Amino acid sequence: MRIILAPMEGLVDSPIRESLTQVGGIDRCVTEFIRVTHGMLPPRIFYKYAPELHNRCLTRTGVPVAVQLLGSDTDQMALHGARAAELGAPQIDINFGCPAKTVNKHKGGAVLLREPELLHRITSAIRQAVPSTIPVTAKMRLGYEDRSMGIACGQALEAAGAAEIVIHARSKVDGYKPPAYWEDVARVREAVATQVIANGDIWTVDDYWRCRTVSGCDDVMIGRGLISRPDLAVQIKASQSGQVLPPMSWPEAVGLVKNYGRALQGHLEDKFVIGRIKQWLNYLRRGFVEAEAVWPQARKLRELAALFACLESAVLKPRAA
Repeated sequence: MRIILAPMEGLVDSPIRESLTQVGGIDRCVTEFIRVTHGMLPPRIFYKYAPELHNRCLTRTGVPVAVQLLGSDTDQMALHGARAAELGAPQIDINFGCPAKTVNKHKGGAVLLREPELLHRITSAIRQAVPSTIPVTAKMRLGYEDRSMGIACGQALEAAGAAEIVIHARSKVDGYKPPAYWEDVARVREAVATQVIANGDIWTVDDYWRCRTVSGCDDVMIGRGLISRPDLAVQIKASQSGQVLPPMSWPEAVGLVKNYGRALQGHLEDKFVIGRIKQWLNYLRRGFVEAEAVWPQARKLRELAALFACLESAVLKPRAA
C-alpha cells in the first residue's frame, strides 16, 4: 500500500512537503496545480511550484514529487506536460478535481467532469507528448452536479492512457461535506483496469481501514488528515503489522510548524508566513487539543515571533473536578 500527500492549493507547498515527509510514511507528493492557459509558462513557474526539480524532483528525504497541471486547452496542456518532463518531473498529474468556483468558471478542475470526452482528449494529448517512461496520472471527483459521472470519467481517463486515477469520494457540489462516498469509488475501481487511489475523509488509522474495506483501494491519498495529524501516515504504516505507535507530541508538532515558518521566511513576507502558519494551526486543532486551546489567542497575533511564542506556551490546564 502507498500513501500519497494530496496537493492542497494554497497550503501544501514545498516547505510543508519537506516537513511532512521528514516525519515519514509518505510515498509520494503532488505539487499544487500549475494553471495552464493560452501561453507557454517559463521554467521559473515550474520551479516555483516544484523547487524539488532542482533535486531530481525529490524531497530531501527522497520522496518523489509529481508535477500537477490544471487547464482545458488540449494543446497547451500537452506542451506544458512535455516541458515539465524536460525539466525533470518524474510524473505528470492532471487536476480534474478542484472545486473552486474561480477555477471552474475558467474551465478548469472539476467542471471538466461534465465532459468525459474532454478529459480523454486532454489526458491523451499529454500522454502522447510525454516520454513513455514518465507516467501520466489524474485526480478527479465522482462528478460535478452529482456522483453519476464517476464511471464514465474513470473509463475516459483509462482509455486515454492514465496510469493511475485518484478519486476524491465526492462530487463538486458535495464540496468537503461528510460523508465521503467510498462505495462510489469502489464502483469506478471495478469498472476500470487502471490503478485507482481513494481520497477523502481519512483522518485516522481507523478511517484508513474503513476506506480500504469499502473502496477496495489499498493506496490512498491524504490531505487534510496529514495536515491535522502529521504522523498519520506513519501510524497507518505501523498498523499494517499490528503496531500502535505513540502519537506525535505537541512539542514535536510545534517544531514542525516553526521549521515550516522559517523555510517560508526565505521567500515570503512575514504577513504571508503568519497566514500560512495559522492555516496549518487551524487544521492542527483537529489533531491536538493544545492547538485548540491556543487558537483563540494565536489567531489574533500579527507578529511571527509572538505567534511562535504562543505556540510554545500552549499548556493544557487540568480540568476542574
